[in-house]
Amino acid sequence: MSLIAEGRYLDVKKDYKTTLKELLEKYKENYQHQSSYNTMKRFSLENIKAHFGEDTKLANIKYVDLETYRNHVRQKVTKHQTVRAVASVNREMACLRHLFSKAGEWEMIERNPFDKGKTLIEKENNKRFRYLTEKEITLLLKNCANDYTRDVVTATINTGMRKQEVLGLTWGQIRNGFIYLSKTKTDESRQIPINDDLAKLFKNIRKRNELRSEYVFCDKEGKAFKDIKRSFHAALTKAGIEDFRFHDLRHTFASHFVMRGGSIKELQELLGHKSLTMTMRYAHLSQEHKKKAVNLLNGLTAPQNSDCHKAVTSPNVTKTATS
Repeated sequence: MSLIAEGRYLDVKKDYKTTLKELLEKYKENYQHQSSYNTMKRFSLENIKAHFGEDTKLANIKYVDLETYRNHVRQKVTKHQTVRAVASVNREMACLRHLFSKAGEWEMIERNPFDKGKTLIEKENNKRFRYLTEKEITLLLKNCANDYTRDVVTATINTGMRKQEVLGLTWGQIRNGFIYLSKTKTDESRQIPINDDLAKLFKNIRKRNELRSEYVFCDKEGKAFKDIKRSFHAALTKAGIEDFRFHDLRHTFASHFVMRGGSIKELQELLGHKSLTMTMRYAHLSQEHKKKAVNLLNGLTAPQNSDCHKAVTSPNVTKTATS
């Protein structure tokens, strides 16, 4: 007991008194620079604080509490009164897991409670694979009610950029035949070559807007568009295109890139995927493209017509061949 009182007994565990509020403040200090912090992460952290309570000691949060929170998040409905998607729940749980992971590294808790049980991240269905055919692309562009919607759609199909990358594009990022992206989802910069169609589009936009804004896609006041959801969905409805989202324009770019002979490795770099796994979903399109190309050889080894067959097997030909 005297050794315990003096802190020299080996089995005495440190009394961790760090609260959730202290962890959240330290986390913000270290990660507020991330592009995702002020969007997804900030809302997730607010939900976590509201559920557990900012004065709660981290040492009192057990694995069962984490699992209970996951189930709580899963049952919450969205603002559209729909059930939350698995991916949405996983993003919030990934944020919570990273929060406690850093708490362990920063010695704010003895052990990460996530380590006490199975993963709380559910398997997602990433098999959605919708892209526009050439006919649908023409229909969509034709039914865009205004120039800026048509311009944004055209740019996305020609670059495969994400929606926020396109809407936030500035003229300063366009130079030497490339689009230079530094603020990306993966926090890794990438460069996208500008093809002839896109170069023509940018030229027309410059002429139309007279460079009144630093943003390529802007309103009459020169401010960047935050979203084009209404006009985009109106164009889809008018064109008769169903089951299609704006993000599927990125799939459209990738699909046609591969079907026209682009390599999977090149596509990975253009899309900005960290691993080749995500990009490989388009590999089957490449295989179909090759299969069609090989069909060009059909008839090359087919039996000859009857006249040719007679000519080949005629006595004169045989005699000449054996003389």
